[in-house]
Amino acid sequence: MTTLQDIQTFLLTTLEIQGSIKDTKTLVNSEGKTFDSFKILGALNSLVDKEMVKYETIEGEIWTLTAEGKEIADSGSHEAKVFEAIPVGKEGISISKLQTLLGEAAKIGQGKAFKNKWITKNGDSLIRAVDSIVDQTRIDLEKVQSTGTHMDPKVLVELKKRKLCEKQRIISYSVTKGPKFSLKIEKQATDVTYEMLQSGEWKEANFKQYNFDAISLPPSGGHLHPLMKVREEFRQIFFEMGFEEMPTNRFVESSFWNFDALFQPQQHPARDAHDTFFLKDPASSKEFPSSYLERVKEVHSIGGYGSIGYGYDWKIEEAQKLLLRTHTTAVSSFMLYNLAQQKEFKPVKYFSIDRVFRNETVDATHLAEFHQVEGVIADRGLTLGDLIGFMDTFFEKMGVKNLRFKPAYNPYTEPSMEIFSYHHGLGQWVEIGNSGMFRPEMLEPMGLDPEVRVIAWGLSLERPTMIKYGIDNIRELLGHKVNLELIEKNPICRLDKKMGKEVYIIADEQLAEE
Repeated sequence: MTTLQDIQTFLLTTLEIQGSIKDTKTLVNSEGKTFDSFKILGALNSLVDKEMVKYETIEGEIWTLTAEGKEIADSGSHEAKVFEAIPVGKEGISISKLQTLLGEAAKIGQGKAFKNKWITKNGDSLIRAVDSIVDQTRIDLEKVQSTGTHMDPKVLVELKKRKLCEKQRIISYSVTKGPKFSLKIEKQATDVTYEMLQSGEWKEANFKQYNFDAISLPPSGGHLHPLMKVREEFRQIFFEMGFEEMPTNRFVESSFWNFDALFQPQQHPARDAHDTFFLKDPASSKEFPSSYLERVKEVHSIGGYGSIGYGYDWKIEEAQKLLLRTHTTAVSSFMLYNLAQQKEFKPVKYFSIDRVFRNETVDATHLAEFHQVEGVIADRGLTLGDLIGFMDTFFEKMGVKNLRFKPAYNPYTEPSMEIFSYHHGLGQWVEIGNSGMFRPEMLEPMGLDPEVRVIAWGLSLERPTMIKYGIDNIRELLGHKVNLELIEKNPICRLDKKMGKEVYIIADEQLAEE
């Protein structure tokens, strides 16, 4: 077997003797056989990498015989065999006997022999119509076999039609010497090794050039994280209901927008360092709307808009502290303030699904960062009944049709309600979300009309995702313990909107946490 190195040596030796190789298809080895074109190409590419040779591609066509064509070239065409099988004289040979004698060739040859008027029929027998014939088919095939073509294109078309020959594309190469031509093939280094760096050998080493045109394995496609699949399902529900997505790309917020603007007092436990991540550098921000800041300070300290406030000494230093947002409601407060600055109020429906951060102890169901799903609707004359009606519609699109609401407390919503759904598996009502109406102490300092009401609700993204994809430990969903194979193989998200199975299980998970 001729190796790649043998072919390389042969090419270099031929170049040394002849100066160039006009066409590699003319090359033959010591046994008088031509070289495989793919092996020639491999040898040439290896030598080109070393700048030892240069080559150009020569493309051509050649006609080759099929297996049947080769048989005819060796022993004659089917029609010639039929003619030769018919004895001289008027008796001829019966068709059945001819078929027994020649087999399948008899049927094929008869048609061509009749067409050439070599034979005729006499009753049930075939007799010769001429004394002798010229087997032109065999002559044509022998010509194609020896030259790779035929001077008459019509003959090639006819032979191809009979499946006796076929056209093949052939590639060969013209080769010349390269700038580093040599009869000795020097081995090239492909990587810089630790030993090379230590000894300094890399400075003199001959490195193999990168082939940027080489065809490599196609990279595997990207895969959506399970959270992103469930997130997209929620987004489509919001879009279907006419909501606009809020920009949530700012993870760092000031305490002002995260707490103070929401009418959350500065003494609230959520603002302690053990619940919130505060930044050290930069530690504070002073970019606030000044007049709005004063109104927020006033409603906290002495009240207003029908409220007595909290009655404490509100400090600007606390509001200036920078932190990682603890909820996406910080974004909602900023969007509502911008809405209040419009010359003419227009009802809006906003939603957001993004990451929030809380200084919590990490366990199987809690992380220091998670995703919050939040929606707000602002319009004149909204009531608690509108909130309840909208919750029925929203959760029905997720597969939950049986809801109950329980009064709750939130610093920035009044009234506030926890949302419950009946869990058929547990046989009881379980919590699935939180909701409420933003307080006047939050909205009116922004500049919104007193008749404008804002209803809001929220839930997490991780819990439905964990249930949907059968994940028991939240650390396997986010963080360094994520199984990449899980991300690649999990299907797209489809909430069970007929039975509400996923949401029932979500509620079960929430109950277990409590």
